[in-house]
Amino acid sequence: MKKLFIPLLFLTLMSCNGVAQKDIKTNSKAYKVSKTESEWKSQLTEEEYYVLRQAGTERPFSSPLNKNYDNGVYVCKGCNTPLFKSEHKFDSGTGWPSFDREIKGNVDFSTDYNLGYSRSEEHCATCGGHLGHVFNDGPRKTTGKRHCINGVSLKFIPAE
Repeated sequence: MKKLFIPLLFLTLMSCNGVAQKDIKTNSKAYKVSKTESEWKSQLTEEEYYVLRQAGTERPFSSPLNKNYDNGVYVCKGCNTPLFKSEHKFDSGTGWPSFDREIKGNVDFSTDYNLGYSRSEEHCATCGGHLGHVFNDGPRKTTGKRHCINGVSLKFIPAE
């Protein structure tokens, strides 16, 4: 019995392939702006492509938009859809541009399990580009939400 226990234990542990280890997305929507991967690669920089099309994350504190507090609107780098207003931006201290709300209808949400737990992932509602994630630890005086967004996925358009 002892000789059988160790191989069975080994097989059991090796066959455990938990859902948390897989890249599961609940977002399978068809978007208005649809391009081939080569079209996206020709339009975007390598880092923009990594974040917007491969759901990557830029290094914290690397975006010049993190400390930008000028008046204007933040649009999707992939398709220019307005996503966030400057009046809803705040310094979360995380190193990524943060907003307490999105422009309704212009951001889609899905669930990812990449870190072993569920997170609400944000996408551009027009092209499906990955933006970041939304958390419930934002300013309590407003929405309580923190939209933690990769600056490389945004373009800032100053107010006129």
